[in-house]
This record gives sequence, structure tokens and C-alpha cells, in this order.
Amino acid sequence: MKKQLIRISVLQSSKIMTALYVVMGFLYTLMGIPMLIFGGKSLHIIGIIYLFGPVFAGIFGFIFFVIFAALYNALANWLGGVEVEVKDIASA
Repeated sequence: MKKQLIRISVLQSSKIMTALYVVMGFLYTLMGIPMLIFGGKSLHIIGIIYLFGPVFAGIFGFIFFVIFAALYNALANWLGGVEVEVKDIASA
């Protein structure tokens, strides 16, 4: 059976994506800590920037996903949404 995604909730989906980007941003934090501990002066500056990776990723992730969701909704109205095929499965 085919289903079509015709609208993405802009605010709700952006909140979820922001949370995911913050979690992924912690990878930058893990890279920034050794830079602060073992690096020279220039690596300290980069390390501090990397420590704030989750904050930057969350802010930019929210902004860009709001834009993406709004564009998707506009294009889905004009072109139709993404089609996926699903099937019912028997529960065990």
C-alpha cells in the first residue's frame, strides 16, 4: 500500500532534529578535549570552538531544518509528497 508524506510539522520536527544534532555535536566535544589538553596555542582556540560544537550544531540544525521543512511543505503542495510503500505485518 502506498502512502504519501504531504506535510512536515515545522516546529515539532525541528525540535526533534535539534536534539539529534546536539547529540551528534558531542562528537566535536570529544575531539576538542584532546586539543585543549595536548595542543598548542592555536589548537586551544580550535578546541574551545569544538567544545561548543553541540550548541552550534543545535542552533544551526534548528535553523536549517525549519528552512528544509518549510521548503518541503511548499514543494509537496506543488509537486506531491514523498511516496513510500508500506505493508502490514502480523504481530507475534
